Amino acid sequence: MGIGNYIKIIGRGKDGARSISREQATDLFGQVLDGAVSDLEVGAFCLAMRIKGETPDEMAGFLDATHARLHKIPTAGRTAVVLPSYNGARKLPVLTPLLALLLAREGLPVVVHGTPTESTRVAAQDVLLALGIPAQTSIETMAPCSVQFVPTGLLCPGLQRLLDVRRVVGLRNPAHSLVKLMNPCDHPTVVVSSYTHPEYAESMTATLRLVQATALLLRGTEGEPVADPRRTPVMDAFANGEVTRVQEMLSGSLVNVPGLPAPDVQSTANWIRAVLDGQEPVPTPIALQVAHIVQLSSHMRTTPCNTMQHQ
Repeated sequence: MGIGNYIKIIGRGKDGARSISREQATDLFGQVLDGAVSDLEVGAFCLAMRIKGETPDEMAGFLDATHARLHKIPTAGRTAVVLPSYNGARKLPVLTPLLALLLAREGLPVVVHGTPTESTRVAAQDVLLALGIPAQTSIETMAPCSVQFVPTGLLCPGLQRLLDVRRVVGLRNPAHSLVKLMNPCDHPTVVVSSYTHPEYAESMTATLRLVQATALLLRGTEGEPVADPRRTPVMDAFANGEVTRVQEMLSGSLVNVPGLPAPDVQSTANWIRAVLDGQEPVPTPIALQVAHIVQLSSHMRTTPCNTMQHQ
């Protein structure tokens, strides 16, 4: 069944479109990732899915196709933490690097993967570089107490091409949701997934349950998988698909966090260093998020270490 036949099913508009099965979604997305379809067909697929929206079965199929094509990161049997970073910072500093380094300090190997999707935002990749953690140029085995930044193009060139479609048509497509759910490693991981709008929480929950993921889901900061330092959001933990509410929203919200830096690269990197050195406190929402992720990874034996010495 070619992609044109799939587009006829999913592309009949908001009221006329029908969903496809997980198996069909796997076939469709695999053809897209493999570059077996024309640019026109890719555009039609992206627009059709934007109008229709993805069902959990369709997203599970897209994940199946992606996982089958990833250049997976070896973890030497360790359980890593995965932080998808695709949105970057606009109004607030991007603190995904802080979350990654705090987790590494707890003894966990951490994979940050991503690619800039908006040129006007500050990317976590740039802040990590300022902290002495350059982007990987090849797939390498993870080590405990370490942070890697792995560009999406290394993991799956077809997925990178699909993400780049946004720069042409100006709209999100299923790849932008998929990257927040996928496991790029060769061993089970804790995937930290985030959403920007409450309606996405339901669909992401359904997908994480369907694929029996181990994950932490929360409303992130400007699309990044890190808790807003001004307020503590709801956090749900998934263990093999079973979901538990591990953090309720804490009342109150700060307009400003004392000492929080400007959102530029160097200011953010300097502040993160100060937090890691104990000169600035870890914002409570992020400290709680770290604790929940560590708990999810508790079956893995960890040894606290000096993170900055393992970069």
